[in-house]
Amino acid sequence: MKLIVGLGNPGKKYERTRHNIGFLVVDRLAERAAVEIAKKKDQALIGEWSRAGEKVLLIKPQTFMNKSGDALAAFFRYNPVAPADVVVIHDDLDLPFGRIRIRERGRAAGHRGMISVLDAMGEGAFCRLRIGIGRPPPGVEPVDFVLQKFTPEEAAALDAIVGRAAEAAEAILDHGARAAMEKFNRAE
Repeated sequence: MKLIVGLGNPGKKYERTRHNIGFLVVDRLAERAAVEIAKKKDQALIGEWSRAGEKVLLIKPQTFMNKSGDALAAFFRYNPVAPADVVVIHDDLDLPFGRIRIRERGRAAGHRGMISVLDAMGEGAFCRLRIGIGRPPPGVEPVDFVLQKFTPEEAAALDAIVGRAAEAAEAILDHGARAAMEKFNRAE
């Protein structure tokens, strides 16, 4: 079994905000696979996907970003999954808007959702698919920036970015993180 976890914040207030790009990518994967992400279990919404004969769970923690690890810890208590079979998708302030970066392991780099996930999963030997949201403009605090909706210019590009990130997640499933890194970590 493999897990694809999109990080974000639950609720209408946070839909289509920068911090919810992980949710948007998981939703796109579900749409492509005709999977409904509606089953509520262990503080998360889950969709079950059968891909090439393998079970893949699409997971959207419902604990708010800074507590994402709580939902995963609850899930792992009853569903042991090797860290190597987990892909976590999240926003990244340190990448230019729309840039995708895949890593096989790493640290949180100040991302509070990832800090929580690392607390739940330990050493961090799981794949990350990071999507750049860029830095906030002068005078805007990062905590406020990530909770803002995308600008009209960003929103116009968002569909293609989310689509490419979904392709990257599928490449990780099909060919592994290293092959996906070769293809998707290059600047467009």
